[in-house]
Amino acid sequence: MRTNNPTRARALTVPEIALLTTLLFLSVLCGCSRQPAKVQGFSAMPVKTQIARLVDIPDSSEYLATLKSRRSAAINPQVEGWITKINVHSGEHVQQGTPLMQIDPRVQQASVNSQEAARNAQAATLANAQAQYARGKQLFDAGIISKQDFDTYKTTYDNALAQEKSLDAQVRQQQVQLHYYSVTSPTDGIVGDIPVHVGDRVTTTTLLTTVDQPGNLDAYIYVPVEHSRDLRVGEPVNLLGSTGNVIARSTIFFVSPEVDDTTQTVLAKAAISNSGRQFRTDEFVNARITWRSTKGIVIPVLATSRINGQFFVFLAANGPKGTVARQQQIQVGDIIGNNYVVLSGIKSGDHVIVAGFQFLADGMPVRETVQNSPPEAASH
Repeated sequence: MRTNNPTRARALTVPEIALLTTLLFLSVLCGCSRQPAKVQGFSAMPVKTQIARLVDIPDSSEYLATLKSRRSAAINPQVEGWITKINVHSGEHVQQGTPLMQIDPRVQQASVNSQEAARNAQAATLANAQAQYARGKQLFDAGIISKQDFDTYKTTYDNALAQEKSLDAQVRQQQVQLHYYSVTSPTDGIVGDIPVHVGDRVTTTTLLTTVDQPGNLDAYIYVPVEHSRDLRVGEPVNLLGSTGNVIARSTIFFVSPEVDDTTQTVLAKAAISNSGRQFRTDEFVNARITWRSTKGIVIPVLATSRINGQFFVFLAANGPKGTVARQQQIQVGDIIGNNYVVLSGIKSGDHVIVAGFQFLADGMPVRETVQNSPPEAASH
């Protein structure tokens, strides 16, 4: 017995299959008519460009320089001894003759007293010799004593007089020496660092402190001897900050005629204005000496990419369908500031893409916005 299953689908007939195929084809056509036309290429990507041009590229070298005050006095003691008192502190403004420190003078004071006592004793001897000489002259004039006896009186007096003058000179010398135990400021200025303390024993080579007068400084630049032939008075010098920016400009006014035999360097000096007191005495700074300038092209470091050790940039070039990006291999030289010196691969007038190139591909359409050209390389 055969049972009918109402859920079982019946087979489609040929006319029904043809009808369904036609409806499906029409629906596909309708759907496609509502889609936009196929894009044949990439949308133009906005980028920023700079026009490459020839600029002055300095041939320069950087050295470590020391700033020295033109009016700085290093205070060293002229005698040896123990420091008993320090009268000033670092940073204090002092005038010429202000007592700075005191070195124990007791030994020297004893020497002065001894010399003065010897001089006083000699003064008594001289007075006695002078009286004997005067008496002998009277006796000689009266014919009581001989010429030989009179000459003896005179010789004794002359020796006593010479001895007193010698002792006078020694007393003055010891008194001057005593004066050196009180260290005073040789000029008006500001007291620098005081590396010694009360109780320290100092010698004539010990640095007690410095006294600096505010004003301009000199940059002491020690140039290796291999560059000494290019070193001339009038060469431009720039002092550089920690980020490489120029913080002061000057020129060389002095070149040493001799080579330092220990460092094989030549000393050059450049005057640095310090009216704003932005520099300090004995400060170390980087100094760039510019030897000469040549014409060349520079591009921002951030506009380049490095692939397998080679440098590339993107150029905005005119194509048959508009402006497109063209990848260009280049050779670069030194870095000046934030720019590479281009040795080859870019010519003057090329539009270098400096922003927005991260997602570019060779031949991709771009819409460029030209920025100002890069600054002169020599200004860095």
